[in-house]
Amino acid sequence: MKYIAPLLLAAALATAHAGEAEIRKNLGGSFPQLAQIDEVRKSPMPGLWEVRQGFDLYYTDEQGNFLIQGHLIDVKNRRNLTEERVDKLTAVDFDKLPVQDAIKIVRGNGKRKLAIFEDPNCGYCKQFERELRKVDNVTIHLFLYPVLGPDSAVKSRDIWCSKDKAKAWTDWMMDGVKPTNAECDTQALKRNVEFGRKYNITGTPTLLFANGTRTPGAVPAAQVEQQLSAAGN
Repeated sequence: MKYIAPLLLAAALATAHAGEAEIRKNLGGSFPQLAQIDEVRKSPMPGLWEVRQGFDLYYTDEQGNFLIQGHLIDVKNRRNLTEERVDKLTAVDFDKLPVQDAIKIVRGNGKRKLAIFEDPNCGYCKQFERELRKVDNVTIHLFLYPVLGPDSAVKSRDIWCSKDKAKAWTDWMMDGVKPTNAECDTQALKRNVEFGRKYNITGTPTLLFANGTRTPGAVPAAQVEQQLSAAGN
C-alpha cells in the first residue's frame, strides 16, 4: 500500500506532461506565432489549461484543439483570475527598483515611498502631476519613460541632464517651461525603457507602491493617499 501514492503521483505528473507537450505541439503547429510558448499549466478551471507567451495569457483544452483569448473570471468570488495572474507575473519588488536611474523628489518628511513612470509629453501625466502636488510627506522616485516618440526622448534627455532635474521636470510639467538643451550620459533612460518592457509597463503614468501594488493612469490625490496608507507607509 505504501507504494500506491508515489505511483499515483508519478502517473498524474506523466499525464500533466503529456497534456503540456500535446498543447505545445498542436498550438504551435496551428499558429506560428505560438511556436514559442513560455509556459503551459493547468488553470483554476477544471479542464482548462493556461498558455503563457510573455505576459499574454491564453486558454485551451488539454489537447490544444481550442484556443480562448480573454479573461477568466471566478464568478462566485468575483475575481478576475487572468488579471491577478498577470499582476503576479509583472510584480516589482519596490526595494529592488533601480532608483539610481530615477529623479528623487522629497516632500515633507519623505517617509512614504512612491515610484512613477512618466513620459514628459504625456497629457495624462501632466494632469496627474497637478494631483500629486496635493500629496505630502512622500519620497517620489520619478522614472523618465520616453515612449511616446522622438521628442519625448529629447525632453527626457534635457530634463535628466539638467543641473536640477526635479526643477526642470516640475517647470515643464506644471508650467510648460521647456527644458534647456543639455547633454550627458543618458544610459539611465534606456535602462528605464528596458525595465518597463521587462515588467510590462505599457502606459504612463504608472504608479508603483511599496507593497508591490501597481496603478496605471492619472488617479486623483485621494486615491494615491489611500494606496500609500494601504502600502504601510
